[in-house]
Amino acid sequence: MATIVATITETLRYRGKIGQWSWVLHRASGLGVVIFLILHVVDTSWAAFYPELYAKAIAAYQSPLFTVGEFGLVAAVVYHAINGVRIVILDWRPKLWHLQQRAALAVFGIVGLILVPTFALMFDHVLHFYDRDPEVMPVNEVLQEQLQFALGFIVIVVVAVGLSLLVALLSGESLSTRKQRLRRASSVDVWFWKFMRISGILILPLVFGHLAMVHIIQGVFDMTVAGAPIVGTDMVNESGKAVEFVGKRWDYLVAGVAVWRLYDGALLGLVVLHGFYGLYLIANDYIHNKVINRAANWMIVFGAGALIILGSAALLAGVEETAYAMLIETIAAR
Repeated sequence: MATIVATITETLRYRGKIGQWSWVLHRASGLGVVIFLILHVVDTSWAAFYPELYAKAIAAYQSPLFTVGEFGLVAAVVYHAINGVRIVILDWRPKLWHLQQRAALAVFGIVGLILVPTFALMFDHVLHFYDRDPEVMPVNEVLQEQLQFALGFIVIVVVAVGLSLLVALLSGESLSTRKQRLRRASSVDVWFWKFMRISGILILPLVFGHLAMVHIIQGVFDMTVAGAPIVGTDMVNESGKAVEFVGKRWDYLVAGVAVWRLYDGALLGLVVLHGFYGLYLIANDYIHNKVINRAANWMIVFGAGALIILGSAALLAGVEETAYAMLIETIAAR
């Protein structure tokens, strides 16, 4: 932690040019997206396994606190994506690196051109939501709902560090901070370097399509409107329950294929692997203590695997009949 704080301090002190700040923003935006990704995959899996918890999660997402966070999330995704394209192009054509400053400025310009109309459309959803005079979850309840994630993360950190320390003690390993040594890139390093570039390009249409559908065309506020159309389908959300929105969207077939399950599955796999490998790079850049570094790497590897397994299980299971029965009772009670 001290190393991370020192690194941030030195970054703020160092008066680098726009290239440095592009690098800092790229990492910061990527880290923010990964944090939300963890919450989003866990919450969405509840639509399949715990419909009541999913309803609470959507209510939290519709609160003012998360509304502000949604705007920040979209900004982070757009900047990370566009700046990622800049990185890929310059890596593909090294002779263009002398133009990197202009390219960085162009990225900021493109991001601004995208975000201005995007934020306008998103804000329109917010206004329509509050025009309906909804019941909004209080901030204290929102924070209480998120406390379970924070506590879970703390438990995981304590267990990982404890196990890493146990390994060090049993093996007689020195607990001192490891020295950073320059080494030649292995074939695995090269493969992952290529993967980050290729996956970044493959993610672009998927993530922008997702943002367009669930943040611009429809927003999180539209998931609880009875009779509202379900984006990407020809169906409507009869009950006005978020779980019906997810269930019908996943069950929508085109030529007998559940296209949105495949879409979300591809997005899940690519984003988790891309995001968590980026997290791995950050951890190994800033965490030099042997015990904590190993614990961080364990959490990253097992965290990525757990998210893919959990998300895939939810996609395969879909929304259970019991959840739909609950929705039918809701409709009948109207």
